[in-house]
Amino acid sequence: MLAEVKDYFEEINPELKFSQYNALKITPSQQHKSKMEHKYAIFVLGTEIANAMKEVDYNSSSRISARMKELADKTLKEMDYQ
Repeated sequence: MLAEVKDYFEEINPELKFSQYNALKITPSQQHKSKMEHKYAIFVLGTEIANAMKEVDYNSSSRISARMKELADKTLKEMDYQ
């Protein structure tokens, strides 16, 4: 579902690149990726979507972006320990 939101934002604003998410090269349909890799990708994408929403609702999207980044960082640390 977040991938569809990403696609929508890219459609209405072609300047948005979602570079951090795209650099991961993980899509929702890739079954050979681990659950942790997908979890991390979700949080990275959530951060970038929240950043894209800042023009609409700065306060809420800033809090969402910060929380998604915290969760992404935590997940990355968990991946490093496995």
